[in-house]
Parts: sequence; structure tokens; C-alpha cells
Amino acid sequence: MSAARRRAPAAAPPHPADPMPALQTLLQALPFACAAFARSDGALLAANCLYHEEFAALAGHDRRESLLQALHGSDVDIDPGSEVRAPHNQRWYSLYWRDTEHEGRALSLLTAVDISERIEALDSHKSRQEKLLFTSRLMSVGEMAATLAHELNQPLAAIVNYLNGSLRLVDQAGGPVQVERALHAARTQAEHAAAVISRVREFVRAREPRRDAQDLAAISATVLELLRLEAERQQLRIDVALASLLPEVYADRVMVEQVLLNLVKNAIEAMREVPPAQRGLRIEARVNLDDEIEVRVCDRGKGLSQAESEQLFSPFYTTKADGLGIGLAICRSIIEYHEGRLFFEPRDGGGSVFGFTLPRAEGRV
Repeated sequence: MSAARRRAPAAAPPHPADPMPALQTLLQALPFACAAFARSDGALLAANCLYHEEFAALAGHDRRESLLQALHGSDVDIDPGSEVRAPHNQRWYSLYWRDTEHEGRALSLLTAVDISERIEALDSHKSRQEKLLFTSRLMSVGEMAATLAHELNQPLAAIVNYLNGSLRLVDQAGGPVQVERALHAARTQAEHAAAVISRVREFVRAREPRRDAQDLAAISATVLELLRLEAERQQLRIDVALASLLPEVYADRVMVEQVLLNLVKNAIEAMREVPPAQRGLRIEARVNLDDEIEVRVCDRGKGLSQAESEQLFSPFYTTKADGLGIGLAICRSIIEYHEGRLFFEPRDGGGSVFGFTLPRAEGRV
């Protein structure tokens, strides 16, 4: 609490109309907002200047019951030290009520201690702890991803070599066409897996981001190629609708590819339970009113509830049974590094839209 808020104002002479001038003088000497209410009808009988400074703008501050209603709502709680957030100034108070008597009148005394700075300090500490936990777990995930990428890369390379050798033998021996096709298909899948592993290794490898002019069409093409087989398995066609003459973006290509890959993969997974005839995935890009490049990934999944949408970008929150809850949090960090924003909105007709913005490269390179 600042010194200005702690300092009690100089005692003011009792107002001629004050019904209890002695009590008014006593309350004025206290360093917190204090008020006395009649227990019979709840009327305000006396209050110091701090009380008027803190609560005069609150409707009903001159009646005990209306004050309780304003501060607590329908859940009236007068336990000692109950903490409330005042609706008129958004500050936090700890409220202490005591029943007493003065000059033959039954009173309810209120002391309201401003604890806003303590609450803010606790929230800040909690936020730092959550960020520290997130960073720690994210580092662990990155280390595991790097280890898995390294361990899988060698057997995948061996598989591709074996398949190439088998294709040469089949070609020399004039083997069945069906066998040759199967070997070609297996090699394609192995090369695709190797490409994914290569992307993972490049993403988790410690390096400085390299931002320069990038073509969103090329980025989209790379992502679609990586997810082509997944889309085919889901009997899903991905439509790409990029505005004509779309300017280049100022971005790190690998980072933006990871964001778009994550959003498109999430969109595919969101439509697993949707009948194939109703599935629809669309990638759009245009220049928005803020002269930024806006990319949108639109699906026809079941959508999200209000509660889910409010927690979407929180670390470790996930709607998937097997999810880690770090994908969207990482995406948001990447987009914010690029001076953009990551957003969600419901899609007209059902489904979801996840999008992000990026700055134009013009004037940056």
C-alpha cells in the first residue's frame, strides 16, 4: 500500500448534523476506513474520511444491508476478515465487523482494510511460478523431442536404404508389379516420417530466430505436404484460399511453419467424429484492416464451449484425452515474438477458426 493510501487525513470537526460526534472523532483517528451502523435499522451513524473516500461512490454505502449486498452480492458473508472486491473501484478489501454499544446505542462497526497491493503481489507471484513451471516442463518436452528425433532418424534412414535396395533387386529380377508398388509406397511413407523428424529436430534445436521475407504460399505448401497423408486418412480435402498478390511476411520460416502445422493438425483432429461428407478445412490469408497479414484455419468440428475458449491458450490446458496442453501456448509465444496475435473465434455454421497475424516484410528487410 502506498504511503499516500496509508496516511490518515487530518481530523475533521464533526458535522453539526452528526448524531454521534464523539464516535465520529474516534473513528477519524483510525488509519483504516471505518464506519458505524445502527444495529436496529442499519443506518450509517458515523464514518471517518477514509471510509467516505473509499466507499462514497458505492451506491448504498450509507446502509449496512445495502453495503453488504453491493460488496458480496447475494452471498452475504460477514465473517471476520472476509475479502471482497469492490465493484465501484475494483480494489480489494478485508472487512471486519464488530458489534458494540456506544452512548446506549447498539452498533455494528466496520473496518475495511485495503489489501489490493497484497492481492496483486500474490497474483504476480503465482503468475511467475506458473511461467517457471511451464518453462521447466517445456524444456523437458524439448529435450525428449530432441532425443526421440535423434534416435528415430537412424532407423528411418536404414529403412529407406533397405527399401531402395529391395527396389533395385525387384527391378533386376523383374518381380511382380504389385511388390514394386508396395515398396514404393513404403519408401514414400518412410521418407515422409524422416521429413517430419527433420522438422522436429530443426525446431527444438537451440538457435537464434532468423526473420526475413517469407512467402506464405510456400509455407502453406510445406505444411500441406507434411499433413497430406493424415488428411487422406481422414478423407479430408484442405482448401487453400490466399489473397492474390499477398505481400511477403517478416518471419522465421521454421517457426511459422510449426504454428500453421499445429493449427491445421488440430483442425483435422477436431473433425474425427464428424461424418466425412460434412468435413471441411480451409486455410485463408489476407491483409487485414491493420495492414497485417492475417492467416485463418477454419474447420467444421463440433466447436468449443465458452469455458473452453476462455482457457484455450493457457499452458497445459487441453481438450484432448492424450494432449499435453502446450501446443497452443507455444504457438502464442511464437506469434507474439513475431509482433502478432493468436486468436480463436467460432465459425459461422459450426466449427472453429484459429488464426494469427504477422507483420509485412516490406520496410523490414
